[in-house]
Amino acid sequence: MPSQHALDLIATLIAFPTVSRDGNAELIDFLDDHLRRAGAEVALFRHAHEPKANLLATIRPRDPVAARRPGVLLSGHTDVVPVDGQPWTADPFTARVADGRLYGRGACDMKGFLGLVLARVPQMVAADLTRPLHLAFSYDEEVGCAGVRSLVDHLAGLATPPALCIVGEPTEMTAVTGHKGIRVVRTEITGRAGHSSAPAAGANAAVAAGRFAAFLDDLARDLAAAPPAPGFEPPHSTLNVGRIDAGSAVNIIADHATVLWEYRSVPGADADAPLAAAQAFAETDLLPGLRATAPEAAIAFAVEADAPALSPLDQSPATELVLRLLGANQTQTVSFATEAGLFQHRAGIPSVVCGPGSIAQAHKADEYVRLDQLDACDRFLTRLIDELSA
Repeated sequence: MPSQHALDLIATLIAFPTVSRDGNAELIDFLDDHLRRAGAEVALFRHAHEPKANLLATIRPRDPVAARRPGVLLSGHTDVVPVDGQPWTADPFTARVADGRLYGRGACDMKGFLGLVLARVPQMVAADLTRPLHLAFSYDEEVGCAGVRSLVDHLAGLATPPALCIVGEPTEMTAVTGHKGIRVVRTEITGRAGHSSAPAAGANAAVAAGRFAAFLDDLARDLAAAPPAPGFEPPHSTLNVGRIDAGSAVNIIADHATVLWEYRSVPGADADAPLAAAQAFAETDLLPGLRATAPEAAIAFAVEADAPALSPLDQSPATELVLRLLGANQTQTVSFATEAGLFQHRAGIPSVVCGPGSIAQAHKADEYVRLDQLDACDRFLTRLIDELSA
C-alpha cells in the first residue's frame, strides 16, 4: 500500500475541482509552491486569457556533467471531466478509501499518478542522479489534449530535451506504445432566416446540418471498412457526431447550425483525410443548395483539438526503460488518446504510456483506482529513481 503521505497528496489534488472548463490555476499554484520548496526548478506556461497553466519541474543532478545529459520526463494532466448529472454516492472532490480502492474525481485519471510522483520528489532531490528528472503537469487534456502544446514546444526547443517520456495515464501498469489520435472539429453552417410558411425564401441551415451529419455517418462506415489495425478495439479509425445545435424557433427557418464532431485515427492512417472529405462534401453538395436562395450562405470548419496517434517505435529508449522497470517483455496498444503522441511526434521525445488504474473506471461516477495499482506504481517510481541514481 502506498504511504499515507502519498495518499494525502492524492487527496489534496482531488480536492481541487479542476474541471477543464473551469481551469487549474489554483492547483498549479499549489504545485509551484510545493515543488520549489522541495528544491525543484519550476517553469510555468500560462494560458493567455483563462485561469489555466502547464508546469514543468526539473530536478537536476548535483554533478554538472550529469546535469547536462538528456533526462527522463514524467508527465500527466491535471484537468478532469465534469461530474454534472452523474450519480455519485459521495462528494466527488473529497477522496475516500474503502474496499481497497481510492475514490474521487480524477483518482484514476490521473491524480493518483501525479500524487505518487509528488510524494517521491524529496527522494528524487536527495538521490545522486546521473541525469535530470523532469515532471510535467498539463491542462485541457480532457478536451482533446489542447493545453499541453506550449509545454511540448518548449521542450522541443531545448538544447538538450528529455531522452524519453513516461505518461502516467491509467494502463494497469502495462507499457502502452501505441494509441489512436484525436481531432475535434466544429462545423458552422450559415443559411438565411425567414418565416416557416415560405421555406423557399430562406436557406435552412438545420436541414443542411442533418445532411452533413448523415454524410459523416457514411464516412464513419467507410473508416470501419478499412483493413483492420491489429491491437486496437475497434480495429479501425472511428468518427462520432457528438452534438448538433440549430435554429431558434419552430416557425423560423434556421439560419445557423453547429455540428461538433470528432474522429480518432489509428497510427499510420491519414489523419487529414476525414476532414478533407467533409470539407469537400460541404463545398460541392451542401453550399450550392444553400446559395441557390442565399448567396451569403457559408460553411466554416474549425479544428478545436488535434492530438496525433502514438506510433510504436522499433527501437525506443522509453520502451526499453519501462519494460525493464516493470520486469515485463510485452507492450500493448489502446484506443483512447493521450498527450504521448504530442511528445513523441511534435517534440521528438520517444514516449510510453504507463500508469495505475484502468481506463474503464475513468470519467464515471464513483471513479476509483485500486490501492494495489497505486502500490505497483509507487514501486515502479522507486525503481526508476534507483535506475537514475549513481
